[in-house]
Amino acid sequence: MSVSEFYDLIIIGGGPGGLTAGIYAMRAALKTVLIEMGAPGGQVNNSDSVENWPGDEHIAGAELAMKFSLHAQSYGLEVRSDEVLELEPGLEYHTVKLADGSELHSHSVILATGGHPRKLEIPGEDELYGKGVSYCAVCDGFFFRDKTVVVVGGGDTAAEEALYLAKLAQKVYLVHRRDALRAGALLQQRVKADCKIEILWNSVVTSINADDEGVSSVNLQDTQTGDQRQLDTNGVFIFIGFNPNNKLVPAGTRMNADGYVVTDEKCETTSPGIYVIGDLREKYARQIVLSAADGCTSALAAAHYVETRKASETCELPEELQNLAS
Repeated sequence: MSVSEFYDLIIIGGGPGGLTAGIYAMRAALKTVLIEMGAPGGQVNNSDSVENWPGDEHIAGAELAMKFSLHAQSYGLEVRSDEVLELEPGLEYHTVKLADGSELHSHSVILATGGHPRKLEIPGEDELYGKGVSYCAVCDGFFFRDKTVVVVGGGDTAAEEALYLAKLAQKVYLVHRRDALRAGALLQQRVKADCKIEILWNSVVTSINADDEGVSSVNLQDTQTGDQRQLDTNGVFIFIGFNPNNKLVPAGTRMNADGYVVTDEKCETTSPGIYVIGDLREKYARQIVLSAADGCTSALAAAHYVETRKASETCELPEELQNLAS
């Protein structure tokens, strides 16, 4: 076994949930490391504006992400930039294997790996990714200034991104498969009031077409009549939800039919000492404030778990790990 370091807690993922967990773990005096291979803050960085974070009526997503990160590191939280390849649960300790070949061991683990954009799975989507197809308006909206774009979706994210794109594009078509949006009432009001945004109700995109310069049009189908038509556009932005990043979830962990992990009220899984938070966890709603709440809950629960483990006479580590854990 390759011995690296032993921690009280390993946090995998540096979004709002993971960073909040880091804050509470350090306040609980746990020896903690957070592992994140991307930018601190996760998906929050892709939000142009956040208006529902308590205490800030309006804050840029990247700024909020930076505040999370700086707050956590102000407590001395160790942050490693690396990819986690595997999480091996154990009876006495858990092992996390990194892409650089090292292994970290800990009493407890918090999985905060979030999710990734759900795809339409239609012709042209994969082939034209980066050539007019995008899943992030903040990242790519600049390239569509004074052009026509299609936004697919009907939830909060789709509405927010349509509003952001309306600041740049000449025309925004919001394509939704139903006759009513799922977005919050305030966002719906703003979308409907924006003269640049036209909502195409009861419609789905069936394919994305291109010319030599990239995306040129989409094929639409009416969900009620079945009628089809072609709509010219320079870009397609897809916001139809996320799939959980659950590849690190240990085998045997309880998950629902959609791949989200089922936990108890402490965010603990069926594997003792392993917690799942944020967008990876089964829950009613997915908001930044809820991910942060999960981070708090899981870190407090992990602190209690670690204290219990250390006090237990049955918690005997291998000799080569005893000095690292002290």
